[in-house]
Amino acid sequence: MTKQTWTAAVSAALFVVLAALIAIIPVPYVTWAPGSTADLLGRVGEREAITISGARTFPTSGELRMTTVSVTAPGVTLSLPEVLFAYWLPAREVLPKDAVYQPGKDATEISQVESQRMVESQSDAVVAGLRQSGIEVTSWPRVAEVFTSGASVGILEPGDLIKAVDGTATHTVQDVRDMILNDNRHPGDPVLFTVLRNDLMLKLTVTTRATTNEPDKPIVGINMDVGYSYAPTVEFAVDPAVGGSSAGLMFALAISDRLVSADIAAGRVIAGTGTVSSEGNVGAIGGVQEKIAAAVTDHATIFVLPRANCADAGTPDPSIRLLPVDTLAEATDSLAKLADPAEADSVAGC
Repeated sequence: MTKQTWTAAVSAALFVVLAALIAIIPVPYVTWAPGSTADLLGRVGEREAITISGARTFPTSGELRMTTVSVTAPGVTLSLPEVLFAYWLPAREVLPKDAVYQPGKDATEISQVESQRMVESQSDAVVAGLRQSGIEVTSWPRVAEVFTSGASVGILEPGDLIKAVDGTATHTVQDVRDMILNDNRHPGDPVLFTVLRNDLMLKLTVTTRATTNEPDKPIVGINMDVGYSYAPTVEFAVDPAVGGSSAGLMFALAISDRLVSADIAAGRVIAGTGTVSSEGNVGAIGGVQEKIAAAVTDHATIFVLPRANCADAGTPDPSIRLLPVDTLAEATDSLAKLADPAEADSVAGC
């Protein structure tokens, strides 16, 4: 074998080895692709996607579709060729893994976080949808967390709505704090909580404790946020594998459509995405191009999205009209105008 032949053979072998390594060594990226959609006015298996009881509901027509993104699972690794292939496909995105999944968490922890975000999104959507429909919603201080070594363990539970402390009504988180930390209470003194838990009113006594850092301060060992009480019961039958908070706007729209006499969907196939707060404010999300592509596949003609995401929408298929909104109220109002040929042109797009 000549020197040139030997050099060529070694070079070819190195090339094959390097190509093989490139093909199998994982890279820290994930891909987003169009996912599935689900009609929130329809059924999921044997159940309605959203079931409302305890309030008058009205017939609906058309579809209100939540949209999803198909994202590389947290426990799955991609090779460089897979990432490059996805990068050049239409309606696909390649993102650093740390930009999508919180570093340091395993697949189970990430799944739990996403599931919790979905639960919180549904809770906020219920409140927003009920308020938009004119149904009374009352806010209360709520137990968000019970510290594992705190005085309230086994007594208070996350989700408890605090109606009163020592018999005095409490309407805000600050009310509760002021009642616990009043000048006449010391570590070791009891606090009587009146809480609403699963539609039951309970009176529960917690004996306060001191902490090492604040020995004179009575502590009950909880964190609080804002919770809500209302008459209707709203249940969801959405695929539990779907996580995140980006379906909030469509949840709220579907709840509103069931609770008002005006038909919001009005025979149309409407898809969308966006977070929604309990006050009805719409927030930006990720993967908007992929969700629009999924909506087009399922024959939607209108896509509702956060106005903040207009810059991310790209150039969608001409068969679908983008409807940017900042609030749930704006979404319902604009959809009503789009159903009226005389007003449709007055509704701005992206």
